[in-house]
Amino acid sequence: MSALLKVHQLHMSFQGREVVHGVSFQLQAGEKLALVGESGSGKTVTALSLLGLARGAWVRGEALFNGRDLFKFNESQWLGVRGSDIAMVFQEPMTALNPLFTVGEQIAEVLLLKKGLDRQQAWARAIELLNDTGIPEPERRVNSYPHQLSGGQRQRAMIAMALAGEPKLLLADEPTTALDVSLRGQILDLLDSLQHKHGMSVLLITHDLNMVRRFADRVLVMENGYLVEQGEVSSVLSHPQHAYTRRLVDSQPERNVFEPVEDAPVCVQADPLRVVYPVPRAGWRGWFGHAQFVALQGADFALRQGQTLGIIGESGSGKSSLALAALGLIPFQGKLQIEDKQWQGKAGADLALRRAIQVVFQDPFSSLSPRMTVEEVVGEGLLVHEADLSTGQRQARVLAALNEVGMDEAQFPGLLARYPHEFSGGQRQRLAIARALIVKPRILVLDEPTSALDVSIQKQVLDLLQRLQRERGLSYLLITHDIDVIQAMAHHVLVLKDGVVVESGPLDRVCQSPQSDYTRSLLAASFGAMVPGG
Repeated sequence: MSALLKVHQLHMSFQGREVVHGVSFQLQAGEKLALVGESGSGKTVTALSLLGLARGAWVRGEALFNGRDLFKFNESQWLGVRGSDIAMVFQEPMTALNPLFTVGEQIAEVLLLKKGLDRQQAWARAIELLNDTGIPEPERRVNSYPHQLSGGQRQRAMIAMALAGEPKLLLADEPTTALDVSLRGQILDLLDSLQHKHGMSVLLITHDLNMVRRFADRVLVMENGYLVEQGEVSSVLSHPQHAYTRRLVDSQPERNVFEPVEDAPVCVQADPLRVVYPVPRAGWRGWFGHAQFVALQGADFALRQGQTLGIIGESGSGKSSLALAALGLIPFQGKLQIEDKQWQGKAGADLALRRAIQVVFQDPFSSLSPRMTVEEVVGEGLLVHEADLSTGQRQARVLAALNEVGMDEAQFPGLLARYPHEFSGGQRQRLAIARALIVKPRILVLDEPTSALDVSIQKQVLDLLQRLQRERGLSYLLITHDIDVIQAMAHHVLVLKDGVVVESGPLDRVCQSPQSDYTRSLLAASFGAMVPGG
């Protein structure tokens, strides 16, 4: 193989601050290369520099693509390269695709500009590309807007758009982070087959080492803008030489939980739980009422004190509906008791239950108000549940809650007066946990609490949640698509598919001897999971 891309001594700076320090690597024709590192490591801006998209950056060094130095291109030359020779698949298709145009129009636009096809030819080719990427009914879906497609279909449409110009190099920036575990596997398999079919080189940007093991030939590891290690995937991940690589490899969640007492009190009891949503009827029938969409039916489970019940399933399986019902935030049918009490649907009557069960959301950046200080964010619940506290007492409780999650004034001077944007993702999630804990709940609903975090930060947050459970006897309703998190945290597992419980039981039994084909497929898709009894 010959080198398609040679990057030599790449330096990048923003406003005089260097963020990439002398990075050098090669990418061979037809090779799959992974660029690995945590947030802030410089991997994404390195990839963006190869398309001239690192706006505001001062770039020096050399990037020879087929012998031509990309960093010496003017804007006209960049336009000739983007989409034709080098294309990019972004992390979040919902923000990368234009919501005002159908996916067919967006793919056809590339074909009109880059391949010189007429509109009829471009439309026919757009349908072919959607078919190649595995979207069902491509003749119909070509007329769909991005919001009318599922997450996996949107990502496939973006891949089709990237392939429209028949690029020699595809940059894939965290292409599966926003997807369920089975969809991740499907997208990786798709990229793998398309790479072989078209003979492309692929530069995969990710922090997921399981994805690297499954997909890439070689790996580059970046830390704080430095390239600290590179080599064959099997060698680097099996025998890492650099301390940072070893830390990434060792960042798999570890199980450190107590087994709850068998006859511990039941905190949450559902038998059976059903959630339906009104949906509009088509045509004139919609004038006379709504139809119903059944999001969850027949869910039967019990969560005991000190126990974690893991809920797994793909998008649309009913996980979120179950969580919202448990929190008393949506109407439901059937029996659902929180510590032997029922939700009444009235603010005053439900106040005690609101205190007993709290929630930690997936993305702390969007769940914490940017206009409130740390003191206001963490202490907000006390204004509702312990309104008689003085300002001094409330501040003392806030500091105690923050200290419990590993944050204090010594580490963060002026902590209480800071705002959420002044903290890292992991620190913001600690703030979210402190906010939930301050009213002394006995049950926490954890909605994908680590999926937005880097692997080493994920491990820290899981260690914190395990410690809090051991010390406080908390019960967790854990919603996640990450099998590693389930294996580290859960005592019992509930598997949902299309709103129905397809399997439930103790962790060991469900993960080691799954009875359902669907459970086996989830485990098999979780990159590296060993699935007995297949």
